[in-house]
Amino acid sequence: MKKSYLLFIGIILFVVMSFKTLSENKIISIDSLLGEMIDRDNLAHFPEQNYTCAQFSSYDRATVSPNQEGWFANWDRSMFIRTESRGNKKEYVMMDTDGPGSIVRFWMTFAGKDCGKGILRIYIDNDSIPVIEGGAMDILSGDKLANSPLATSVSHLSKYETRGHNLYFPIPYAKHCKVTYQSDNIKDAGAKTGGEAVYYNINYRTYENGTDITSYSPSEKNKTQAVTTATENTLSQFKKTIAVPTEKYKFIGKIKPNDKLSISFYGSKAIRKICIKLNAKNLEQALRSTVLNVTYDGVDNKQASPSVWCPVGDFFGTGYQIREINTWYTEVNKDGVLSAWWVMPFEKNCTVNVINLGDQNVEVSKGEIEVGSWKWDENSMYFGAYWKDFYHLKTGEMKNNSGTAGAPFDMNHVTLSGKGVFVGDAVTLFNTVYAWWGEGDEKIYVDGENFPSHIGTGTEDYYGYAWCRPEKIVNHPFIAQPDGSGNFVPGYTVNSRYRSLDAIPFERSFKFDMEMWHWTRATIDYASVCFYYLENHCKDPNSKPDVEGAKRPVAIKRTDIISPEIEYNKEIKPLSIQAESMIFKKATGGEFAYDNNVKTSWADNMIVDWYNAKIGNKLELVFISKAKYTLPVSAVFTVANNSGKFKFTLNNKSVVADLISDKAGLKTINLGLIKLNKGENKIVVEVINAPPSRTNAVEFGFDQLLFGSTIK
Repeated sequence: MKKSYLLFIGIILFVVMSFKTLSENKIISIDSLLGEMIDRDNLAHFPEQNYTCAQFSSYDRATVSPNQEGWFANWDRSMFIRTESRGNKKEYVMMDTDGPGSIVRFWMTFAGKDCGKGILRIYIDNDSIPVIEGGAMDILSGDKLANSPLATSVSHLSKYETRGHNLYFPIPYAKHCKVTYQSDNIKDAGAKTGGEAVYYNINYRTYENGTDITSYSPSEKNKTQAVTTATENTLSQFKKTIAVPTEKYKFIGKIKPNDKLSISFYGSKAIRKICIKLNAKNLEQALRSTVLNVTYDGVDNKQASPSVWCPVGDFFGTGYQIREINTWYTEVNKDGVLSAWWVMPFEKNCTVNVINLGDQNVEVSKGEIEVGSWKWDENSMYFGAYWKDFYHLKTGEMKNNSGTAGAPFDMNHVTLSGKGVFVGDAVTLFNTVYAWWGEGDEKIYVDGENFPSHIGTGTEDYYGYAWCRPEKIVNHPFIAQPDGSGNFVPGYTVNSRYRSLDAIPFERSFKFDMEMWHWTRATIDYASVCFYYLENHCKDPNSKPDVEGAKRPVAIKRTDIISPEIEYNKEIKPLSIQAESMIFKKATGGEFAYDNNVKTSWADNMIVDWYNAKIGNKLELVFISKAKYTLPVSAVFTVANNSGKFKFTLNNKSVVADLISDKAGLKTINLGLIKLNKGENKIVVEVINAPPSRTNAVEFGFDQLLFGSTIK
C-alpha cells in the first residue's frame, strides 16, 4: 500500500513538474495544459500568459440582442457557422478561429435518425488535412483521443444515445483551428423540419499573439501518452493529494441561533481543505441556514460583500439534502461529511466563520481545516463564493421554441467587478410540476461585452449531461448531478460545474446570466452559487449576502411551495381550490401532468391533465381543509373529443362526469352538498367509458373546485 501511494505521489509530481517546467519556458502544449488541469494552485493565480476563454455553440442564431424578439429563441441545434464542400459531401463548420489557442472542453449530444454517426474533423493551423477525424462519439467519449474522465459520457445510468459526450482533453493550436461535422442526415438549421439534430458547446482559449504553442498532432499526442495516463488516473481516482505540507486545525462546536463558530489564521498561507459535518434536528434546514463565511486580510464579516458567503450545503455541492458526490474540488460521503479542496490564499490573515442563521441549535460535530504555505505575489487572488436565492420563483407560462411566448427571462447569478477568474457554479432547486425546468441557456459576459462570449444550448448541456436526464452523476471531476429527481416531476435537483482549463479570466468585469426557461407555468424554489478568484474584494456593490434567503424554510415536498389547503371565509367569494394545487397521490394507469396553455380560459391558466387512461384506471387527489364544513360544491372540467365518462367521487359523494364533446371547452358539474373533513379530503376519478379509438384511451382535464356558502 505504501509503495502504491508513493508511486501515485510520484506520478502527480511528474505531471505537475512537467507543467511548471513548460510554464517557465512559456510553452503551451498538451503536457503543460494537462499539468495545469490538476494543479489547484494554478487557479489561484491570475494567468501570466494572458488568454481569453470563449465558446462556440449551436445556439439559435435568432438570439441577437435583448432588444430584439429572438433573444430567448430555443432552436439551439444544427446551427453552424457555414457549410463547406468536401467532394460531394457537406461539412458543417462548428468552430473557426485564429490562434494561438486551445480547445479546452468539447460537449455534444444528438437526436434524430442515425444521430451521432457523422464524421467529426478538427483541422489545425490551416492544414487541409484534419489532424483528428472519426465518429463524434468515438472522439468525445470513446478512446480515440483519451480515456475517462478526459473523454466520457454522462450519466452512465442513462442510455448511451441520451448522454452528454464530454471531451476535456486539450487540443492546442499555434495559428488556427477549425472543427466540422459531416452528416447526410442534417436537413436545416435548427432541425425544424426533422433530420439529425446536432447540439454542441466548444470552450476554447485564445492566447496573446506571440505565445509559443506546440500544436496538437498525432505524434505529439503519442509523446504525451504518459502524462495523459497519469492525468486520467489522478482525476479518476479523486486523490485529493495536497501539494504542500499542511497543518490541521480542529474546528468543532455547538452553535446557538444567531451565533457563530470562528477560527483565524495568520501569515502568508492558504487554506487547502475544509471538512465539515453538521448535526441538527432538522438537518435539511441546517444545511441551508448554516452559512460558511470566509474573509481575508483584515476584511471582517461586517463588510457588505465578504469573499465567501454561502450556505454550507450549497458550498459543498449537495444543496440542502445530503447526496453523495465526488469531484476534483468537493466530496460528500454517505455519513454527511462535507469536504472541499478549493485553494484559498491570503497574504496576512484569514477568518473562517460558520454562522447559524436558523432557529435551532446546530453542531459542527466534525470539522477540520488544513492550512499550508503560500508565497503571495502580484498574481495571487482571493477565493470567493456568492450565493443567491430565487424563492418561490414564477417561471412564466407555456413556452414555444421561438421564445416569443411564455415570458422566459434572464436571471443574474453573479456580477463581479475587478480582475479575476470564474471557476465554477451550482444550482439547487425544487421543481413543482411535471415538466423540464432547465431549457435556458447560459449567457456569460466578460469585460463589458455587448453580446455574451459564452451562450449555450440548455442548462443540462452547460452542466455536461443531456436531454434533462434525471439519472445521477456523482463521480466526475468537473460535473455533478447528485440528484436529478426533480428534472421531470416535482422534486429536488442539484447541478454543479467546476472549471479547470475552461476557467474564465476577466480584466474588469464578469456577468453570469442564466435563462429561466421552464417549459410550463410553475412556482419553484431555485438557488445558485458561483465560485471565483479575485485580485481584490471588489464585486458588484449591490451584491449583499442573501441573509433572508438562507433563513427561509427549505422545500422537501411539493406542498411546501404549493399549498393544498382551503380555509372558508365568507369574505372570499367564491371560495375555490385549483386542481393543480391538490396533492397527487397516485394513478393506477395513464400519465399525470399539469397542462398550461395561454390560449385557454382555465382558472389560473393551468389544469390537472390525466391522459392515456383506460377503463378501470383510477386517479387519486387530496386537498386539505383547515376545518369541517358542509358546502355546496361544483367541479370544473375540460371537455374534448378525446375525453370520456368518469366517476368522480369527493369524499363519499359521487357523480358521473360525461366530458366528451366535439368542441373543446369547460364544463361545470354540480356535486351537491359535500361534508368536508378537517384535514384530508379525497378525490377519486375512475374511467367508466371511453369512445372507440385506436388506443381506447382517454384524457381527463380537471380545472378547479368551487365552494358555495357554508352550512353549519
